[in-house]
Amino acid sequence: MTLLFPALLTFIVFVASWGLTGWFRGRAPLDVPNSRSSHSIATPRGGGVAIVLSTLVALLVLGWTDWLAWPSVWGLCGGGAVVALIGFVDDHGHVRRRWRLIGHFAASVWVLAKLGGAPPLTAMGLTLDSGWLGFAIVALYLVWMLNLTNFMDGIDGIAGVEVLTVCLSGVLLNEVAAPGARLWITPLVLASATLGFLMWNWPPAKIFMGDVGSGFLGLMLAALSLQAAWVVDRLFWSWVILLGVFVVDATLTLIRRVARGERFYEAHRSHAFQHAARPGAHAPVTLAVGAINLCWLLPLALLVALGLLDGLLGVLIAFAPLVAAALWLGAGKPSAS
Repeated sequence: MTLLFPALLTFIVFVASWGLTGWFRGRAPLDVPNSRSSHSIATPRGGGVAIVLSTLVALLVLGWTDWLAWPSVWGLCGGGAVVALIGFVDDHGHVRRRWRLIGHFAASVWVLAKLGGAPPLTAMGLTLDSGWLGFAIVALYLVWMLNLTNFMDGIDGIAGVEVLTVCLSGVLLNEVAAPGARLWITPLVLASATLGFLMWNWPPAKIFMGDVGSGFLGLMLAALSLQAAWVVDRLFWSWVILLGVFVVDATLTLIRRVARGERFYEAHRSHAFQHAARPGAHAPVTLAVGAINLCWLLPLALLVALGLLDGLLGVLIAFAPLVAAALWLGAGKPSAS
């Protein structure tokens, strides 16, 4: 009986996200292809609104039914709503980079404040608890995660598959490391909302997520890693491992573009996944991301969650082949076209 409520809620979230995405599809602005696009047909964008609305309502329900503490509810809902609103306006017009970044930092600080600040972390036997410096570093982590998820949402289905596999893996890890803590319910809700949207976004996509969805999802994933870390600190490293594909590709691409003196904030088509999908093979690349998450990153994250592998060492082991693969695929190299 205890599991009946979350099962029913997640099913309703899935249906709501699926239905809202279909409704927004007929009303969303079109994303017209250009030289930096990975698609060739004008496609509606901004469908991530469905993910945002269904998730936020579900979080409020979880708070009302005492499945989730209200500070976490207000933190996730408040920060997520701000980031989503900025993305929504950007999808329908334009928000200056300066104001977008200020808004992202404000949302991140709000999330951190409501979740209790930066959790103390253990790495290589040392406890990392640096007060305000730690708070600032973790705020940067939140801002980077929400932006890199936006950067990586460049081909059909990739962001949806990333969030779906990471969240479902997170459900397993949270329950293994902290049984009875109900840490699994929030990532399960986020996975359900994402799956509803993914039904429309699977290659060939009928609608794109847009900044409203990608930024929101990036912030939620980072916040979930912190929420888990406050219960069992090693779970933070497990979540970072799960996020490896997006973190490595986006970060490596940014570093190489900055090193060449490029304007890193301008749109481009030089991520590793974009090079791999250049011929239009979106589905194989998207499926490959899911396979890497489940077959390589999840086992390592599980070892860390069980305390059988140091968290930071696990991250290094997990990321090493991802870095090699990203370099081989040309992450950060200028587009040939």
